[in-house]
Amino acid sequence: MKKHILSALAAASLMAVAQGAVAQNIAIVNGKAVPTARMDSLAQQVARSGRPVTPEMQGQMREEIIAREIFTQEAQARGLDATEDYKNQLDLTRQSILIRELFADFQKKNPVTDEETKAEYDKFASANAGKEYRARHILVEKEEQAKALIAQLKKGAKFEDLAKKNSKDPGSGANGGDLDWANASSYVKEFSDALVALSKGKMTDTPVKTQFGYHIIRLEDQREAQLPKYEDVKPQIAQQLQQQKIAKFQDDLRAKAKVE
Repeated sequence: MKKHILSALAAASLMAVAQGAVAQNIAIVNGKAVPTARMDSLAQQVARSGRPVTPEMQGQMREEIIAREIFTQEAQARGLDATEDYKNQLDLTRQSILIRELFADFQKKNPVTDEETKAEYDKFASANAGKEYRARHILVEKEEQAKALIAQLKKGAKFEDLAKKNSKDPGSGANGGDLDWANASSYVKEFSDALVALSKGKMTDTPVKTQFGYHIIRLEDQREAQLPKYEDVKPQIAQQLQQQKIAKFQDDLRAKAKVE
């Protein structure tokens, strides 16, 4: 009777050990354990990309990890992990992972605060407050050409048609010279000064010279600036500020490094 009890206890002990091994590993491939930690790491990568880790995907990931182990063992058996090319690629991969972790750690410890995003928004609002203008323009290289176009416009030619045919501004020319709504400060000074001096529906009587050439400007309309709400642009502001922090962090590290 005692022998039977001892055998049962031994079997139970072995069962517990086996269950513990299963919990720690997702599979045993050619006698080598494939740890569950690999599954966890891959799941984290999937989650970071914004995809949900479904039960179906977990099965696919398990098969992927097992396949990788099989192929890795074969590559090692052929001595491919001893080549210089492999070692160099491995070093580059190691660096990439460490750099990614470095920046992730920096972002975690230096998050963008609500105070910073609000201050950035207030700065933007201050710079863009006031009036904004909707204008059309025709841009040409020669002053004589601009004067000739003005003469045609005064005789009744359509501004939009002449802009499409003659303007060398690829952005607005195809749209009849339309520049959409913008703050006057968005333009170079010569253009801005001429624009704000116009009344609604009027155009410049003489060509306006800038660094880009000669402009004929017509003011379509003006209004008080329509600024986006803070809450609507807060995520974009936070992302931009985070990128700026990362860039400064990189610049600081480069500046401190001794490179010979």
